[in-house]
Amino acid sequence: MAKPREHWGSQIGVILAVAGSAVGLGNFLRFPAKATLNGGGAFMIPYFIAFLLLGIPLMWVEWTLGRFGGAYGHGTAPGIFHAIGRTRLAKYLGTIGVLGPFIILIYYMFIESWALGYAFFSMTGKLYQATDQASMKAFLSGYQGLADNAFFTGPGTAYVFFAITFLVNFYFIYRGVKGGIETLSKIAMPILVVVGIALAARVLSLGTPDLTKPELSIGNALGFVWNPDFSKLLDARVWLEAAGQIFFTLSVGIGVILTYASYLKRDDDVALSGLTSASANEFCEVLLGGSIVIPAAFVFFGAVGAVEVAKSGTFNIGFVTMPLIFDKLPGGSLFSALWFILLFLAGITSSVSLIQPAISFLEDEFKFSRGKATVVLGVVAFLASQPVIFFLAHGFLDELDFWGGTLFLVVFATLETFLFVFGFGMKRGWEEMNRSAKIKLPGLYRFIIKYVTPAYLLILLITWTYQQFWDTFRLKGVAPTDLPYVWGARALVFGLWGIIIILVAIAWKRRGKEAQS
Repeated sequence: MAKPREHWGSQIGVILAVAGSAVGLGNFLRFPAKATLNGGGAFMIPYFIAFLLLGIPLMWVEWTLGRFGGAYGHGTAPGIFHAIGRTRLAKYLGTIGVLGPFIILIYYMFIESWALGYAFFSMTGKLYQATDQASMKAFLSGYQGLADNAFFTGPGTAYVFFAITFLVNFYFIYRGVKGGIETLSKIAMPILVVVGIALAARVLSLGTPDLTKPELSIGNALGFVWNPDFSKLLDARVWLEAAGQIFFTLSVGIGVILTYASYLKRDDDVALSGLTSASANEFCEVLLGGSIVIPAAFVFFGAVGAVEVAKSGTFNIGFVTMPLIFDKLPGGSLFSALWFILLFLAGITSSVSLIQPAISFLEDEFKFSRGKATVVLGVVAFLASQPVIFFLAHGFLDELDFWGGTLFLVVFATLETFLFVFGFGMKRGWEEMNRSAKIKLPGLYRFIIKYVTPAYLLILLITWTYQQFWDTFRLKGVAPTDLPYVWGARALVFGLWGIIIILVAIAWKRRGKEAQS
């Protein structure tokens, strides 16, 4: 007799788990930079429009499809798409919902482990052997294994923290949905919020650190971040950036929410739970993420310096600029440690969610035990992560991020929306979405989900393809010496995709034989 599927232990547990999946490194590093560079307060107009027309509809669609699929023993997109699609092709299109999260996982755990290492070096004081921007960059490159210097020789130290991070992730995965992921989320998310509030409060209490420069005050800093530059709204790229940020920040279009929602009971609410988890993410991103990095950079480096910080990239913001800022504060090493603990908690609640779809696929479609699925996937994930660690300087990570963290997101979101509207049927889908709902969904959203969200996604996909896809696909700008590594990353992506497609074919062939017998 087949073992029944797991369920979440509580409604707050699943809400915190989905919020934890959404709240990641991008909330505290990517969002403030995007807002600053794309019109400040004006950026929030396309941002919230995308939230209302893309984020919320996709969130509800994924919660609804996930709960529906779970009732039929499917926790991943191949099974769910097969159940609602009208063609045999649907289950193979659903393989993107297993592949995408796994591709992101391959590099995300390594970046996440940097935060753990930096928290340790902040507490021990080694980080502050680096006293300026040049030495802090040298510290980061040494830690990453990109250079041998006075701080590090080789990637050994980073590898130790990666191994610890890897084991912690798979420990919670091994413990299961309720005993592992839910437990982690119930512990990590409240701590994350408290630490985030503490850091935001410390930054907002800076006042005017240098009285000889009264213009560099926290009030002016907030004005710098949030005063709207409405001329930016005429730039189509700003609207694309805002929509892209919504994809990243809510974890929609990945397949994770489908899997998490599949562990709901048939009559569990999805309407209020989905809205609550999305709102929790927005609190962490807009109120906390928008109150730490750029305001702090402004009061210490001025407007020009803050813009340079925003342009410097995620890694430099988190691992170069912020430690230098905290070094200027009393008790700076403590706040630096808290900053990296915040990033680590944001990272691990996201990375465990990236593991779960593949685990669910093996459990549901091949009847693997939790332990067997964890070991098999752990071995594959560990081996696949090695090129990211050792070929970091050669574009391997960037290439994986292009496929897993950008292209697959938009494509998968478009597929699942069209399947929901035209495969599942809007009437049936709307009834399913409202099943046992604890809030009354606005009728306007029925129209938005059926017409506006699909149109928005198609425009986004076509425009993004025109502006960015072809240059990246043709490897424009890639150094000749990096080409073998980039092609290696592509081989890894499509090799894994091929394996998943074969596994889907095997699973459904076995399913057919079982049905006949």
